[in-house]
Amino acid sequence: MLVAMVGAFLFGGAVVGYGVYRLTGQSEPEPVAVEEPQAIATSLPSEPTPTPSATASQAAQQAVARVEEQQGGLDQRLAAAEQRLARLDLQAQAAAGNAARAEGLLIAFATRRALEKGAELGFLADQLRLRFGDAMPNAVETLISASRNPITLDQLIARLEGLSPRLAQSTSESGFTRFRKELSQLFVIRSESAPSPQPQRRLDRARLFLESGRTEAAIAEVRALPGATNAAGWIRDAERYAAVQKALDRIETSAVLEPRLLRDASGNRIEQPSPAEKPEG
Repeated sequence: MLVAMVGAFLFGGAVVGYGVYRLTGQSEPEPVAVEEPQAIATSLPSEPTPTPSATASQAAQQAVARVEEQQGGLDQRLAAAEQRLARLDLQAQAAAGNAARAEGLLIAFATRRALEKGAELGFLADQLRLRFGDAMPNAVETLISASRNPITLDQLIARLEGLSPRLAQSTSESGFTRFRKELSQLFVIRSESAPSPQPQRRLDRARLFLESGRTEAAIAEVRALPGATNAAGWIRDAERYAAVQKALDRIETSAVLEPRLLRDASGNRIEQPSPAEKPEG
């Protein structure tokens, strides 16, 4: 038993010693060499480091490019703004010119109404001189003179009615002459469309012409009457009335179509062309 125990003890010691030997006798793995970042960086090809002068030059070039780009955009904006201002200026001139023409036309209408009523022009006379004095001086003076001694259409018609008996027969002819004239007019051959030469028919036509504004035609009918010499004063007033109507027509036309000499309320010439004027071409 003692021998067996000693043998087992020795065998166990041998086994333990062999195991320790195996464990301690195995070689450790060699450590892997790791290059430091600095070493790797030095091994790669390095770019040339820019000098301070080159960096400043690049920055200056970039700044110049930005300034040029901004300057180009600013020039474009300024050009667009100038175009808009030019359009607005033209529109303002057109509006001012059209407004001045409209005011002149209103002055002409007011003048016509005042003369038709037989009233004095008052401040309208000053406006006529200011606005139309250069364009239509004769027409302006005709209207102002007529306002001092007005003659209306109603007055002409009423006076013609009063003169009718004296206009139908001539007072300068003798009784025998009138008899021969009346005898010769008993049988008259004329065209169907020709107006009747009878005095009463002429008076009727003269009255109709006056009422329709054809003053010159009415004057022509009165001149053809036998007693036209009795209507000398009426004819002068009718001619003056016709001249006033023509002057009013000229003033109204000038307010619309006058291209150069029309003036506004401040006395400045209206440079804007008339909107009613036909464009050339």
